[in-house]
Amino acid sequence: MTVPETTEATAPTGAEATPPTAPTGAESAPVTGAEPLRPHAEDAFAHELKALAAADDRPRPARWRLSPWAVATYLLGGTLPDGTVITPKYVGPRRIVEVAVTTLATDRALLLLGVPGTAKTWVSEHLTAAVSGDSTLLVQGTAGTPEEAIRYGWNYAQLLAHGPSRDALVPSPVMRAMAEGMTARVEELTRIPADVQDTLITILSEKTLPIPELGQEVQAVRGFNLIATANDRDRGVNDLSSALRRRFNTVVLPLPATPEAEVEIVSRRVDQIGRSLDLPATPEGVDEIRRVVTVFRELRDGVTTDGRTKLKSPSGTLSTAEAISVVTGGLALAAHFGDGVLRPGDVAAGILGAVVRDPAADRVIWQEYLETVVRERDGWKDFYRACREVSA
Repeated sequence: MTVPETTEATAPTGAEATPPTAPTGAESAPVTGAEPLRPHAEDAFAHELKALAAADDRPRPARWRLSPWAVATYLLGGTLPDGTVITPKYVGPRRIVEVAVTTLATDRALLLLGVPGTAKTWVSEHLTAAVSGDSTLLVQGTAGTPEEAIRYGWNYAQLLAHGPSRDALVPSPVMRAMAEGMTARVEELTRIPADVQDTLITILSEKTLPIPELGQEVQAVRGFNLIATANDRDRGVNDLSSALRRRFNTVVLPLPATPEAEVEIVSRRVDQIGRSLDLPATPEGVDEIRRVVTVFRELRDGVTTDGRTKLKSPSGTLSTAEAISVVTGGLALAAHFGDGVLRPGDVAAGILGAVVRDPAADRVIWQEYLETVVRERDGWKDFYRACREVSA
């Protein structure tokens, strides 16, 4: 299958080099020599993937870059015989990762399900990076996602000039994955309209994508598979049909089981994000990270960590991803407007924004939590004062 070529322009660099017009949209080219703000997984962890490939002597499914064992090691972390340290990308039950990887080694698609903030997108990206070496074959699901995003579209200039042809066809990421034996991703599957969702049924069951305008079809080659994500909070938005759900093996990603695991996840991601933003490392900030995680877990679970006090839960999810965002924002405040040390005042405003989504009900819940739990807790007086200040 031929894929239409795109032309990339290069932008000049330096303070004096200001182009008369700046490109916008999907065709915009990165500034020459500029480092991406967030590299794709296969680029950010290229050295780990290369080391794993060199050490990997186990059988690999067709067109896989690594064996299932190496893919699981890439996600869960470990140390290779040559001393290379593979950093964990996912902190959670090993069996969950093993089932997900094994599913991709079959002809059944994988559905990662869980509440918002349980690293579904993160796991999806790293799985495709390790399996196919390319995590960019992505369909982002929204209420406005058209059928063409999953099947194919047309270059209308070519279509009007020459009629339907392969040259006029614009393949979707899923079509490309089928033709090249790679893994495609569909994010937020349950946000896509039901009739568009069902476009996947033939693709996943018959491994074929018909092109009736040309009287042709694209058959998936060995190595093709698909990872979709959906969150539990979207049940009832666009529920999957039973026919489509049967095409997936569903793996539920849980919230971190223990406070220690959640603190480790938040610390690791904040460190990675902080390095990409040139923020200083703050080893002293682990106490504030632990405090943020404690607040989120208690309000999320509706009970204090000692089990003595029942709490009302706010309307937000208070996920691990939101904790990462709060701590990263606090780290930026400490770096740019403080002494570089993460303190209660740096995270207080972020916590308030995460907890109080409903200005009426959530604010009452937050005030009760401050007065009945935070105020009385040893070592939390500075945090209590900071939260009272931003809540006033």
